[in-house]
Amino acid sequence: MATVPLNRESILAGHFVLRHLRPEELSRVAANAAFVHHKAQATIFQKGDTGASLMAVVNGRVKICTYAPDGKEIILNYIDRGNLFGEIALLDGRPRSADAVALDDTDLLVLERARLMPILTANPDTAAMMITVICQRLRQTSEALEDALLRDTPSRVARGLLRLARTFGKSDEAGHVRIDIKLSQQQLGSLIGITRESINKYIVEWTRAGYLAVKGGFITIHDRDILERLSEAES
Repeated sequence: MATVPLNRESILAGHFVLRHLRPEELSRVAANAAFVHHKAQATIFQKGDTGASLMAVVNGRVKICTYAPDGKEIILNYIDRGNLFGEIALLDGRPRSADAVALDDTDLLVLERARLMPILTANPDTAAMMITVICQRLRQTSEALEDALLRDTPSRVARGLLRLARTFGKSDEAGHVRIDIKLSQQQLGSLIGITRESINKYIVEWTRAGYLAVKGGFITIHDRDILERLSEAES
């Protein structure tokens, strides 16, 4: 059973894209949205599936991933509570471009393409914000590809941590930035595109140096300036 609030409209009204809809349109979208619950590690959809819906994460986390010919998992993104995924297939109507897997027990609000597209068409500002989300994720993918091709391992680790900090960072009074998403070193390595052993090496090294702190599986950046310099270091 899903343990989520039942007020679809209030959830959508709090979303950074959909809250810009007019009240009557928001009500119409909410009336046709459905809650779906997925157990941890359940596949939500696979690459090639029909892209008939957009999904908002109400509770839990989702990873977006694909696989190399040798079976190696490549993580493209993590979607946390309050964010959308599935927007590419929603807009172009083509099959899914990657897999989506629930990392934790996850509750989704599913918005059907046939219901949502007429509303987006009638709301250029909301459609433009949806395109902005896609552009942001395309930039992230381009940065990750550039890192894999052009940068050495410590630069890639530093850049990966800084990207996560931009998306999931929470600053404290001391100016430290906690990456507010719990990832194993294997998951972090799959996201950055390097081995778990390499991730472990630099996390340990930089923690001892005082650049980072790790507690309860969460990474906190203590010296962002150092990571910025490491991220731009020549290979």
